[in-house]
This record gives sequence, structure tokens and C-alpha cells, in this order.
Amino acid sequence: MFLPLVAKGFEMEIIPAHRVVAQIGGTVILTCNTTGCAFPKFSWRTQMDYPLGGIVSNNKLYSTLTMNPVSAENCNDYLCTVLCNKEKKEKSVKVELYSFPSDPVIETNTSLVVGETATVICKIRDVFPSNHLEVLLKKEGHILHSESFDGDVISTKTENITVAYSFNPATEDNGKEITCVASLQIAGMDFEPKERLTSLKLNASFGPQNTFINASPGNSSMEGHSLKLTCVTESNPPAQVFWRKHLAKETIQHFVENNVLSIPNARFTDSGQYICEVINPITKKTEKATVNIVIQAPPKNTALTVFPSSSVKEGESVTISCTAANVPAAQIILEKKIGDVVTTLKTEDGNYTINKAQLKDAGKYKCTFVNKFGNHSLDKELVVKVPPQNITVLIYPSENVEEGENVTIMCSTYSNPPSQMILKKVNQDKKIILPSVNGTFTLYNVTKNDTGRYLLDVFNEVGNNVKVIEIAVVGKLEKPGQIMPMIIAFSCATAIAIPVVAILIYVSRQAKINGSYSLVKALRLKV
Repeated sequence: MFLPLVAKGFEMEIIPAHRVVAQIGGTVILTCNTTGCAFPKFSWRTQMDYPLGGIVSNNKLYSTLTMNPVSAENCNDYLCTVLCNKEKKEKSVKVELYSFPSDPVIETNTSLVVGETATVICKIRDVFPSNHLEVLLKKEGHILHSESFDGDVISTKTENITVAYSFNPATEDNGKEITCVASLQIAGMDFEPKERLTSLKLNASFGPQNTFINASPGNSSMEGHSLKLTCVTESNPPAQVFWRKHLAKETIQHFVENNVLSIPNARFTDSGQYICEVINPITKKTEKATVNIVIQAPPKNTALTVFPSSSVKEGESVTISCTAANVPAAQIILEKKIGDVVTTLKTEDGNYTINKAQLKDAGKYKCTFVNKFGNHSLDKELVVKVPPQNITVLIYPSENVEEGENVTIMCSTYSNPPSQMILKKVNQDKKIILPSVNGTFTLYNVTKNDTGRYLLDVFNEVGNNVKVIEIAVVGKLEKPGQIMPMIIAFSCATAIAIPVVAILIYVSRQAKINGSYSLVKALRLKV
């Protein structure tokens, strides 16, 4: 049994059907096919009679409309009309376009400096339709700024969109990322990607700040040991480092590398305040840090001074000072030594003051400087000058003598430096000055002309003292009967006087300070 063949009727279709989504700049090909028509006639137009914006190619049974490259003007409804004999058929397809060809470009308008206003700019090129674009600026996931372009004005061509955001960078922003996220969301339009993003790592110039000096092994070091000073600072870009020493006229001779100052063999003179000065070449800002370095050693730069002088007059004020460099710190001990007797004196900041100097204050003063690393001593002699005082005068045999006798005047005194002595007779036409020998004056073979008042002048560079002596000379006894008693008396007196004179001379020589002068025989007077 055979079924009869039924001829198919005239039909048409558009490929793709109904809707085309394409990116501007690409290629869109619309195909209009027919069946059941031996000689179809094709025509293309837009719904609003806009220019086709493409090339039509007709074949026997189909026709194509090629748009290459497709542009925003091609966003239309396209109708294909087919005539087959007297029969006409039409079908349309909607061409929907978008443009989102590249990731955003993010940049700043200037070099970033902490604390100064900067602007981040995000650029999205060739966007269509721009009224569907949304832009976010984020920092570490936190939204800084958002902007959308869904206004009433509908764009008819691709646009370059720019979003700017101003802010003040902080130090902690350095190294963080700002991300520009651009989204093109068109309802019902399926394309990828719908979101594009670009990140910029912030490089903000700042500093220097929080600058300090780290001393290794520490701020205090032993003489001869090595020492390293490191200047630590926060700066971007890295700061330039300059070293100097406070109040030092010469430049630092130690080894400097980058921010490290090395002292391989520290000396006591390396003690002091070191200054690290840093400067940021971009921000031009500077900052300083200081550190006090103490190099430990036995006492150094010690001194013993006596003010106003190591030789003073009795009654004057005198200050004895023991001084040492502040570093290394030293205990100061002041001692006074006279012979084998040593006395420790109490000082105030190393100073010992004698308000009214006496001869007992004279002697050797010794300063001893002690610390745990060693000791050092200095000494100086203090001389106290005293004018003549406590003058003692002995006259032998007495102030009253007979003609022809010798008169011995012995003088002792207490003074420093030793005194000189002269003997002068008062109220005499011819001025006669008699020197002494070891503090002794001798008048030989006296006469009545030697009777009178004598001035004994005792002096040194500090002052003088005067003693008045009365000498009386009487004539000799001439009666024979008196000769023997006189001889006996003289013998007795001589027997007593010789030991006395010897004792007086010994005492005179043992005096602490004495002067010595003699009357010369040239001054004898004729009997």
C-alpha cells in the first residue's frame, strides 16, 4: 500500500532566532533561510528604517546580513522579508549589543605622600551601554567609593568612564591595595565577563618617623671593646642617614655603613652624645635621634687644684679641689699628710675649704680617685705663710753690764718662711744696723757709749715684729777691796751662765723657724 506524497509549503526562518547578544567590535551574521520555494526573493530592513550597517549576501535559498565590526548603531530589530511568487513572509531578530572589552585602568594623579591629599583615578574604556555600569573602589575589601551611571540619558555609543576618589594616605596604607571593580549588569543578557577589576598597590612616601638609636651591646661599654650604633627609622623610600657627635669639631672617623656606626676599639674619648639625622629624599622631611655613650675606664682627666694658690698667707681662705671627668664616675678621697700622720678630710663635691688658713693647715694634700676599674692619685703641698710671732729675747749676762764686758742678745721666733733679724740703736747720729748670726747679736767690749735703746726688727715676706731692748753700761769698780768679791762673783756667774747660754743656744736652734744675725767686731767702741 503506497501513501501519496504531499508537497511541503513555503516556509522561512532566521538564524539565530529571536535574539542575538554580541560585543561591539565583533561580528554578527544573520541568516534568513527558506523552504518550499524555488525562487525566493529576500530583503532586509530595520524596524525603524535605520541603516542596516551591514552587508547583504543573497543565495538561491537563503540570504545573510553580515555586520563586521558590529557597532552601537547595530542595536536594532532586524526584519527579513521573503517573497515566493505572490506569497510574502517576514520574521525579525533582535540584536542586542554590549561593550566591556578590557579591565579598568587604575592610577594616581601624583606621587602619594602620607598626610597629603591624593586622588585615585579608575578608567573603564569603551563601555556600552554605560547606563548599566557600576564602579566600586575598595581598599582591603572595604568600600571607599561607589558610583553608578543609570541616568535617564541612554548612550548610543561606547564611552570611556572615569571615576576619581580623593583621600589622605596614612602610614599604614603603604603596601595595601586599592581595587577598582567595574560591573556591567544587563538583565537577560548572557555574556562574560560581567565584572572586571584591577588593583593598585599603594606606595605612599612618608617619614622619617619613630627614629631611635640602638646601641649594641649597650650604652655603656668597656674601653677597648667594640660598639655598634644602629639608626632605626621608618621611612618610604628609605631615608638617608648622617652621623655626628655633639660638640665635636671634627667629623666622625669611625666606620659608617648605611645606618650603622661601628667603633671597633672604643676609647674613653669616644664617650659622648651621638646624633643620627635622617632625611627622606622625597618628602624632604628630617628627624633626629640621640644616644649618650659611656665608655668605662679607670679614672681619667683628674686634677688637684688649690685656689687661689698653693702658697697663702695666714688667715686667708683656700679651697682644695679634686676633680675628675664625669665618665667614668669615680669616688674621690682627700687626705692630708704631715709626717707619718694621715688624716681623711670630708669634702663636698670634691671641694675642701679652709676659711682662715693657719700654719697647722700646711702640709701635703692627696686626692685619690677610685672606681671599679682602677684608681689614680695626685698630691700637692700647701704652704701657709706666717709673719714673725712669739718672739723671745734673752740677754746675757743682763741688760746692765760693766764696761769691757761682752753682751749677747739671743732671739727666737715662730714664722714661715724663716725670718731675718736686724738690730738698730735708737737716737744715734750715725745709723748703725747690726745683723745676726743664727739669731744671735754680740756687743763686744762695751762702753758707756753703748748704753741706750735698741730696736730688734724681725721680718719675713709676710710681715714683721719689733722688740725694744734697753742696755745700760756702767763704769768698772776701782777699789782694791772689791776686786776679790768681784772675781768670786764673776767666777760664780760664769759657772752658772755657761750652761745657761748653752741651753739657750740649743733652744734657739730648735725653734721652728728662726733668723740668725751677728754684730761684727768692726762696730766695737773704744773704751
